[in-house]
Amino acid sequence: MHIHEEAKERHTLSVVVDNEPGILARIAGLFTARGYNIESLTVADVTEDESISRITIVTSGVPATIEQIIAQLDRLVPVHKVLDLTALGPHVERELALVKVAGVGDHRIEALRLADVYRARVVDATTGSFVFEVTGGSDKIDTFVTLMREVGLVEVARTGVVAIARGREAV
Repeated sequence: MHIHEEAKERHTLSVVVDNEPGILARIAGLFTARGYNIESLTVADVTEDESISRITIVTSGVPATIEQIIAQLDRLVPVHKVLDLTALGPHVERELALVKVAGVGDHRIEALRLADVYRARVVDATTGSFVFEVTGGSDKIDTFVTLMREVGLVEVARTGVVAIARGREAV
């Protein structure tokens, strides 16, 4: 007899919260206490008076786990709204990375050529290194970083995913 195991799915969650001290720690603690992994987490205030923040969390799990995470987040007092952008359908996800590459000669030329292909901007340059800024989906960033390893990658800093639903309405 075959036991069928459900496949883990990657989900992007948007959590709208009161911008108050400790809320991020409480949300991270909820994930930690239950052994859920956070693959990416970003947070910023989204209102003019800085009273509301949007936390974007990328996590993976079987559907029942994702539902449980959403229900538990929804129960936290300063949480206004939890949306599973993945389940809602079309949404836009972007990430920004700063990628430092050191090299001379052909490696330097190749780094610039690849940066052009990936629409990465040079935001700092010395005679022996570049810092590129690249934005896009996480797959694009991953691929760019992998290619830069071959021409002198030194270090990478990434923002994590930010996401928003498509369409005319705020959700």
